[in-house]
Amino acid sequence: MTLDHLVTFLKEVQGEEYARKEDAQAIFESLKHLKIFHRNGLHLDAFFRYLLGDLNHAHTPMIHHDMNAPLAHYYLFTGHNSYLTGNQLSSDSSVVPITKALRRGVRVIELDLWPNSAKNDVEVCHGGTLTSPVALKDCLRAIKDNAFVASEYPVVITFEDHLTPTLQAKVAKMVTKTFGNMLYCPLSDYLVDFPSPEILKKRVLISTKPPEYRESQHGSTRKKKENLKDHSKDDEEDSPNEAPDDQQDSDDNDREEDDDEDEDDEHDVPEYKQLIAIHAGKPKGEFQKWLADAVKVRRLSLSEQQLENAAKTNGTHMVRFTQRNFLRIYPKGMRLDSSNYNPMLGWMHGAQMVAFNMQGHGKYLWIMQGMFRSNGGCGYVKKPDFLLNVGPENEVFDPKEILPVKKTLQVKVYMGEGWHSDFRHTHFDRFSPPDFFVKVGIAGVPRDSKMRKTKAVEDEWTPVWNEEFEFPLTIPELALLRVEALEYDTSGNSDFGGQTCLPISELKTGIRSVPLNDRKGDKYKNVRLLMSFQFV
Repeated sequence: MTLDHLVTFLKEVQGEEYARKEDAQAIFESLKHLKIFHRNGLHLDAFFRYLLGDLNHAHTPMIHHDMNAPLAHYYLFTGHNSYLTGNQLSSDSSVVPITKALRRGVRVIELDLWPNSAKNDVEVCHGGTLTSPVALKDCLRAIKDNAFVASEYPVVITFEDHLTPTLQAKVAKMVTKTFGNMLYCPLSDYLVDFPSPEILKKRVLISTKPPEYRESQHGSTRKKKENLKDHSKDDEEDSPNEAPDDQQDSDDNDREEDDDEDEDDEHDVPEYKQLIAIHAGKPKGEFQKWLADAVKVRRLSLSEQQLENAAKTNGTHMVRFTQRNFLRIYPKGMRLDSSNYNPMLGWMHGAQMVAFNMQGHGKYLWIMQGMFRSNGGCGYVKKPDFLLNVGPENEVFDPKEILPVKKTLQVKVYMGEGWHSDFRHTHFDRFSPPDFFVKVGIAGVPRDSKMRKTKAVEDEWTPVWNEEFEFPLTIPELALLRVEALEYDTSGNSDFGGQTCLPISELKTGIRSVPLNDRKGDKYKNVRLLMSFQFV
C-alpha cells in the first residue's frame, strides 16, 4: 500500500475527506521502527499495526465546544463526598481521592464541613457516620495543587456547611489565604447569568448557602444522625409536586428552619458570604412555582429519588430552570456502598452537576467517564442546543416527548488483541486459552438504550468475531457507545476483560482501534478491539 493508496483509504473508508499525503506520511513514519515495515509501502502486517495503533483511535480527545457561553450551559464533571476513600459509612477521609478526581478531570469537588471535637477548627468528614475526618486546610491545599493539571477550566468547590459563624469566618480566611487570586468572587449577589468557562479559566469558585446560622451545632448533629437512619424511608416519600425538603437527605447543607437568605442578617459572616460565587438555595412551597420564580441565578440540589419524582410532573420546568441556573443531583442516602445511579435522567433534564461517587467502579461510573471524554476531557461538555433553546411560544424541550430516529449507528466488531500481554496467562482459565465475547450497545435516553453481544470465540487469545449490529438513535447528542469484553464461563459469571464508553457525537467513522480500560477506567497498555462505525 503506497502513500497514495493510504490517502485514498483514509478518505473513502475512514471518512477523512480532508486527508492529505502528509497524514499518510505520518502513519508511515510511526511504523518505521517495525521490522515488518517496507520503505515502498505497507504490507499486510504493517497495515494491521496501523489499524490497531494509537494513530487510528475511534475517539481522539480535542477541545472543540464553544467555551464562551454562560457556565450553566455546560455539564460539569461532578464528584460526591469527594474526600471519601471507600463507603459512605466507615471509610477514611483523605486528600488522595480529591487529588485523583481532579487529575481525572473532575471539576466539582464536594466537601462536608464540620467543627472538630474541640469546636475550634474545621474538619471534613461525612457527619453522623463513622468516617474518619481530614483537615480542611489539607483538602484546600490538595485542590490548589491539582486543580488545573488535567484541565484549565474552572473548579467549583461545593461546601456542605455545618459550622458556627465563628468557624465560617475561619473558613473564609483559610480559603482566601490558600487560593488568593485564583478565587472568583462576583461583585454582586444578583447575577443574571454566570460567566463562561473561558473567562473563568484557572479560577476556583465556591458554592454553598449563605451563612445564616439559626441552630445549635448539637441540634444539627442530632438531626444529621436521625436522617442517616431513615434515608430509605425519606427517599421513598419525597413528593414530586412539592418542593423537596432538603433536610430529608444528609447530603444537603440545609438547616431545619426556613432558610431565606435575606433574613436574620445578624448571623451574617460577610467575609464568608463574599466568597460565594454560586449561591445554593432551598425551594419553598410548590416546586413548580419555585423553579419559575428564580430571579437571580443559583444552584438547587435534589437527590436522585427527588429527581425521579419531580421529572414525572415538572420535566419542562426543570429544563427551563437549568437554562440559567444550576441543578445538582446527588446519590440517595441508602447508597452506603458508594455505588452510583443512571446519570441520563439528570442530563436529559439539563442538570449540570450530576454528582457521582468517584472512588468505586461499575456501569454508571463508566458512563459518566465516557460522557466526560467529550470535549478533550476538559471536564466541561456543552449541553445540546435542544436543552437551551426556547421556541416561538416560549416552549422548551419536553423530556417525555417521543422523538423520531435521527440517525442509525452501524457497528462491526472485527477482532481483539492484547489480553495475552496485559493479563497472566492463567487469569481467565487455568488450563486453556480464554473464550472471549463482546457486549456492545448504547447508553442514552431509554428509547435508545440497548445492549447486544457477539458469540464467544473459544480458546483464543486473539479472537475474531466479524459481527455487525445496528442502533437507531433518537437523541444521538446524549448517546454513548458502551463496549465491554468478557470471558465466557460455564458457571454464568463471565470474567471481566476490559471496557470503554465513548461519546457518539465524537465517534470517528471507518475501521478503528478501540482501547479498553480496567474497571476503574484506567487504560490497559495493549488490550483493544478493532471495530468499524458508520452512520446512516
